[in-house]
Amino acid sequence: MRFTGRERDVHAGDYLFRQPENIFTVAKVVALGRYGLEPMRIRVPEGATTKEMAVIFGGNLPRFDKAHFLSEAQQYEGFLFPDTYNFYLNVTDKTVLDAMRGKFDEKIATIQPQIDAFGKPLKDVVIMASLLEREARTMEDRRKIAGVLWNRIERGMLLQVDAAFLYTLGKGTFDLTTKDLKSDDPYNTYVNKGLPPGAIGSPSMDSLLAAVTPVKHDYLFYLADRNHVTHYAKTYEEHLKNKRKYLGS
Repeated sequence: MRFTGRERDVHAGDYLFRQPENIFTVAKVVALGRYGLEPMRIRVPEGATTKEMAVIFGGNLPRFDKAHFLSEAQQYEGFLFPDTYNFYLNVTDKTVLDAMRGKFDEKIATIQPQIDAFGKPLKDVVIMASLLEREARTMEDRRKIAGVLWNRIERGMLLQVDAAFLYTLGKGTFDLTTKDLKSDDPYNTYVNKGLPPGAIGSPSMDSLLAAVTPVKHDYLFYLADRNHVTHYAKTYEEHLKNKRKYLGS
């Protein structure tokens, strides 16, 4: 820098060199502050958990501390918005966490009137939305299933939502055993009444909106067949008929 007469022009910061450069090129780059850092597009899929987010970001960002991210982020499970983010390679896990929390607050503000009108606490709305994210693929089904689940809560019935096991056991509907259904897991909605203690992932806007705009009906049961088509029933007897008809059980 002294040789080039630019020793007073040094720009502090992180620089990215895509290939080896000689000392004079490096000096010029530092003098001009051409950092070479370009944002990387990183997609967080809808329904992703904080553990899955740690893997996604940890595999793309050199300074991302997965363990520290998890220690801070798990308290915000469900409150980190799934989206496509543009981050520079030198960002830390704190920057990522702040961005995702900020995006959630920004998005939730757009449906705050519907949330207020529905009258449930935001935490309950987010937990319900996280279940809907896993239980259905279309907005129509999410709203109808929301109606079923809120109906069951109002009647003091067990929710019996298989998707909650994905969060703790990593098992889906067709992998669960009788032992799983009787476990003392706090997320086991077959033995614990009401909503799980926390969200099971990050819900999309559709699921958040569905949670507070449920279809009003008298259905108390539903099941998805192997083609992901959802069938509803008002009584347990009707539900058993659907199971025999669509699942062969």
